[in-house]
Amino acid sequence: MRQAAKYAFLAWFGGSTYVTLEVFWRARSHWTMFVLAAALFVLIGLLNEVWSWNLLTQAVAGALIATAAEFVTGCVVNLWLGWGVWDYSALPGNLLGQICPQFTLLWVGIAAVAVVLDDVIRWRFFGEERPHYRLCRTRS
Repeated sequence: MRQAAKYAFLAWFGGSTYVTLEVFWRARSHWTMFVLAAALFVLIGLLNEVWSWNLLTQAVAGALIATAAEFVTGCVVNLWLGWGVWDYSALPGNLLGQICPQFTLLWVGIAAVAVVLDDVIRWRFFGEERPHYRLCRTRS
């Protein structure tokens, strides 16, 4: 039960934080973005629970996961359902208007922040190990 509460809180935090940032950035959001961000926050947070990667590797992996999830979600909500949640078709390098390299780079920074926030929440609220990081090298 404690594990379920922890992951529910982490999902709520990630989803709420992302939607809040998106409202400040674009002046709007969509409920599907809460669901996607909640799932991504949990997934990205699990990267260092499973692998002993440095922070940069986790951020790049998180960005790739987020980009793939954004592409799949965009194909469903924008192309298949026609909800028009976002459209990157005017940006260079876009793929079907759902993802683009510029936002993948932005996701690297967001994923790094997500890794740290996930760890701090786990440490402060759930009594897990205090976070410590290596930026580019893995412990030997």
